[in-house]
Amino acid sequence: MNTSPATTTPSTPATPSWTVGAVTVHRIDEVPLPPETGPWLLPDATPDVVKRQHWLHPDFAGPDGILHIDSHSFALTVGGLRVLVDTGIGNGKERANPAWHDLHTDFPERLTAAGFPPDSVDLVILTHLHADHVGWNTREVNGEWVPTFPHARHLTSRVEREFWAAYDMEEARRQMFRDSVIPVEEAGLLDLVDVPADGLEIAPGLRLLPTPGHTPGHIAVELTSQGERALITGDCIHHPVQLAHPAIGACVDIDPAQSEATRRKLLRSLAHTGTLVLGTHFAPPTAGRVVTHENAYRLAPVPATPRTVPH
Repeated sequence: MNTSPATTTPSTPATPSWTVGAVTVHRIDEVPLPPETGPWLLPDATPDVVKRQHWLHPDFAGPDGILHIDSHSFALTVGGLRVLVDTGIGNGKERANPAWHDLHTDFPERLTAAGFPPDSVDLVILTHLHADHVGWNTREVNGEWVPTFPHARHLTSRVEREFWAAYDMEEARRQMFRDSVIPVEEAGLLDLVDVPADGLEIAPGLRLLPTPGHTPGHIAVELTSQGERALITGDCIHHPVQLAHPAIGACVDIDPAQSEATRRKLLRSLAHTGTLVLGTHFAPPTAGRVVTHENAYRLAPVPATPRTVPH
């Protein structure tokens, strides 16, 4: 898996990208999350724990042991389909988390600069239905939330949607469904798929893998091309510190024990395979390969190469 060289222009931010066989995967940046995100999200990843993993510094954590965490999506073209994996937090959304509330980012412009204007997206894969993964499903037009990707089929696990349909939601989560999920459903754009234990191929070289625990229907996304392989994590792994300590879970895991079991199984399957792991919340360099380290694992980074799309 090699990165592809490109030049940048002052007016258009270059898009960090990786190649997997014949496919280019673009990281579409939304926003770095504030320092307090780490202690809230992964409370067992204390500064002392983090500082003992020297390989996390300086990219994935600061010298103070505070984790670096980002929000971004991944865009790629495979099997003739223009695909977006997860849609971030979104703009102008009413959210209980201050870091997510009423954002005003240039995410659509970055997506367009990468060669994926919203009207051109064919498929949106939602790894799960949390607020920071569905936000750009919709945008506000004349006071109403309308689909951002009007020509795209939106996929998520049937288990995921049915779990939340039966869940006793707090008001903040109900609001998220009202503004970012239900409008896509009402437009007839959300498809629920059954993902068996061995995964589901949805396009040539593009496969959904069940990775439950963080949420019951959580899926990761596997890409294969010309003998090379990549995996987009979603939230089954939030941060590389969890490679060193797979028992560290997120405070919002629905089933912490299942989340840990899923993470351990996934890491075993990835170690020393050459698979490019793309973390949905991993700060730059974002991607790497899983290798054994001490009694667990670490991420051997694979930096992106900036790419610009000719206009």
